[in-house]
Amino acid sequence: MKVRQVMTPEARCVTTDTPLTEAARVMQELNVGSLPVVGDDQLIGLITDRDIVVRAIALGRNPSTTKVHEAMSSGLLYIYEDQEAEEAAKLMEYHQIRRLPVLNRDRRLIGIVSLGDLAVGSETEVSGEVLREVSSPSSPVR
Repeated sequence: MKVRQVMTPEARCVTTDTPLTEAARVMQELNVGSLPVVGDDQLIGLITDRDIVVRAIALGRNPSTTKVHEAMSSGLLYIYEDQEAEEAAKLMEYHQIRRLPVLNRDRRLIGIVSLGDLAVGSETEVSGEVLREVSSPSSPVR
């Protein structure tokens, strides 16, 4: 099964200059924990609710004036729409992430594939294994 068959199409995005409060409002509205960040019609990163808390609020930065580019995650992972859903599952498992941006071969963002998408739209054996790996607890830094 191809990623395009299980992904959530037309992902809402923010730009690098979006204030963190606006990104958080969009996350709340959509009931999601991350948003793609675009610039010049290209995917350039992701901003997560954890990024907002750990890289901004915990450091005393004002979320109304702090921009997405100041807190977003770098080292972006993604998958192409024509790759197998199992490949998305393996990437999620290996990197312990719950969602991946989906690009077309012109490198344009066309959707997001989440662990939930894989659980509903693909083989439950694959998604169950990935869920176990992605959900394994991490040790706190001491």
